[in-house]
Amino acid sequence: MPHFVIEYSANLDAELDPALLMARLSDAAVATGIFPLAGIRLRCHRAADYRVADGHPDNAFLHVMVRIGHGRDLETRERAGQIIFAALCEHMVPIQARRPLALSMEIVELHPDLNFKTGNIREHMKRRETPPVAAS
Repeated sequence: MPHFVIEYSANLDAELDPALLMARLSDAAVATGIFPLAGIRLRCHRAADYRVADGHPDNAFLHVMVRIGHGRDLETRERAGQIIFAALCEHMVPIQARRPLALSMEIVELHPDLNFKTGNIREHMKRRETPPVAAS
């Protein structure tokens, strides 16, 4: 954890590079010092059908839901949220300078007993860190 679900209005297609945004948010999550790289997941969803405020076609939105595991105190969650949201806002400055844009982010703490997962990513990452032994 965390898992980022990014949703954005289709009218941002020409201006938004989802891969770059995901890299920026991943770096910000690591920078908080509380999220291990191996647990970070990001995905972007383009909303083809949307309406923002008065429905003007220039209006755009980008929303980030950050889903985290249970157990961190409020102060830790707020600090992490501030770091990640600051990175999001900074990344979106050029777009927000050109158009009406609603930016939002929420942190959702998952229920401790109703969060099921399994995976082997950490083992694969560890193997990739270990240089291969040269054959003699």
